[in-house]
Amino acid sequence: MENVQDNQGQIEALAFKLGSEEYGINILKVQEIRGYDAVTKIANAPEFIKGVVNLRGVIVPIVDMRIKFNLGTPTYDQFTVVIILNIGERVVGMVVDSVSDVITLPAEQIKPAPEMGTALNTDYLIGLGTIDQRMVILVDIDRLMSSTEMGLIEQLAA
Repeated sequence: MENVQDNQGQIEALAFKLGSEEYGINILKVQEIRGYDAVTKIANAPEFIKGVVNLRGVIVPIVDMRIKFNLGTPTYDQFTVVIILNIGERVVGMVVDSVSDVITLPAEQIKPAPEMGTALNTDYLIGLGTIDQRMVILVDIDRLMSSTEMGLIEQLAA
């Protein structure tokens, strides 16, 4: 896994909501944040792959994380956001409920993720960050998006 911390051991993360939980991903992986637009459906794709969009000539698969993690029936409204990510050589869109802000977490505010009832497998977690009264689940987005369970993205991007 690449080092997600800078020289001071801090993590700069984009915080976003999925259901009632707040997550964070390495801000350097984020290319842009967009509102949810209509997608072109892909036949026989898993339900969590909403389809693809053409983003300035690049075909980008759109993954709805709310469906992927069984967080109830997703709604698509003015708050629904697509985070466009650069993962390796690929561009992937991730649908989330909303984006909160960019947070800087010093190393001492990041604890290892315990085995718990989060929607995410702990293999994909960097740890739990606490900032003021907030608890942010830090996701290793590279590992998650390149996992075998998300393997369709590899095929779509090919």
